[in-house]
Amino acid sequence: MAGRAYPWIQVTLRAAVNLFFRRVEVGGASNIPKDRGGLVVSWHPNGLVDPALILTQCPRPIVFGARHGLFSYPLVGPLLREVGTVPIYRASDLAETSTDARRAANRKSLEALAQRISTGSLSALFPEGDSHDHSGLQALKTGAARLYYRARQLAPDEPPPAIVPTGLHYDDKQMFRSSALVAFYPPLELPPDLDVTPEGDIDGEEVRALSRALTAFMEETLRDVVHATDSWDVHDLLHRARRLVRAERAHRAGESPGRTRIGERVSGFAEVRDGYLRARAHDPAGTAALRARLEQYDEDLRSLRLEDYDLDAPPPVQSLKFISLLVAQAIGVFFLLPPLVFVGYLVNLPTAGLLVGISKLAAKRRKDEATVKLVLGLVLYPLTWLVVAVLAGLGHHQLHLGFPRIPDAPISAGLVAALLSALGGAAALRYWVVARETARAVRVRMTRTRATRSVAQLRRERAQIYDALAELTESALAEEPA
Repeated sequence: MAGRAYPWIQVTLRAAVNLFFRRVEVGGASNIPKDRGGLVVSWHPNGLVDPALILTQCPRPIVFGARHGLFSYPLVGPLLREVGTVPIYRASDLAETSTDARRAANRKSLEALAQRISTGSLSALFPEGDSHDHSGLQALKTGAARLYYRARQLAPDEPPPAIVPTGLHYDDKQMFRSSALVAFYPPLELPPDLDVTPEGDIDGEEVRALSRALTAFMEETLRDVVHATDSWDVHDLLHRARRLVRAERAHRAGESPGRTRIGERVSGFAEVRDGYLRARAHDPAGTAALRARLEQYDEDLRSLRLEDYDLDAPPPVQSLKFISLLVAQAIGVFFLLPPLVFVGYLVNLPTAGLLVGISKLAAKRRKDEATVKLVLGLVLYPLTWLVVAVLAGLGHHQLHLGFPRIPDAPISAGLVAALLSALGGAAALRYWVVARETARAVRVRMTRTRATRSVAQLRRERAQIYDALAELTESALAEEPA
């Protein structure tokens, strides 16, 4: 069971998650059942960051199943135990252990999780069995389905637990201060042949057959929930199509596309992916031709270092309002912020370098680097600020001894140094983004002036691709049976 420290751990983890990600959005929290137990199932693209997101954003306490090897990690192991995590024993991790011993250990873990679900608690599993860097869902294990049926067996007279498919989406899962979205979808509506409570043993053939069928059903749903693609090339191209559609819609409506939040990006990607899959099934040749055209459009945009929305007319350079805003932004970015940013880098950069080095050494695979950074950063950054505060206080006291007219206030000096270190670190995180945006505002306008003909051609191509996408998708929809 979760310890008394669970709420405090959740608050601490939420602070760490909010520090690591620039923005975390949650969708579908109302889909989490309040009147019964449930099983949250998700894909697993980002190591321990995935359960940290679910744990901190789920509106109810939740218990995880995690591979037993994680319990031996410093910091991670005690944390997992304190939040009530149940160890899962995988064959790949226990090559030297007998099959019977491993099955007995897993049976015990399954029983513990099922007992909690049957009494109204929430549990979470990643049915793929391991974290990965692929662009789509990997084959699911049957453990989640077996857990579901065991929970039904333990409480046959209660409403069956809910199975809540969950999507985890990242702007860039390795990048510090990117964005993330946790999307809880409506509980699965099982077909009658799966919506049953088996009477046989959980390891019997009846339950195994049901579990295989339920796993296939969950896999089909999760594939749509995570917006799986065949490859990262297809994934990136569909995002280009998403940006094209968004920019062209805004242009035709006479509006500015504005900034996008990750929720909008994910929903837009889902719309484009759905249209792509329908079109590919309906007209493979036409879809391939349009894909080649989109690839060329993407290459042309990249050669000019422009985005889709840059093709539309920006504010005139001679506008007094525009010039005033640009000058004010430049003064703030290039003259006022640098001193604070310098302090932030001076204090936090060594710690950041240490984190990067440790993450590369400690992480077995690249996907685990974000996990290591998140866990260690939660300790190392506050420790860094504390050390700076102590050194500043001692230094100020020594300065007072040499120059008695300076007030002896080591505590105040330490607090100010710690505050400037933290604020400077936060400013440093955003500084280069803001500086690049300021420089980009000038560069885009210079590019538009220098390459007027190319920009006009790309604007026409964007409109034509948009119409072709709409026509292909509508044709595919018309061909589908009612």
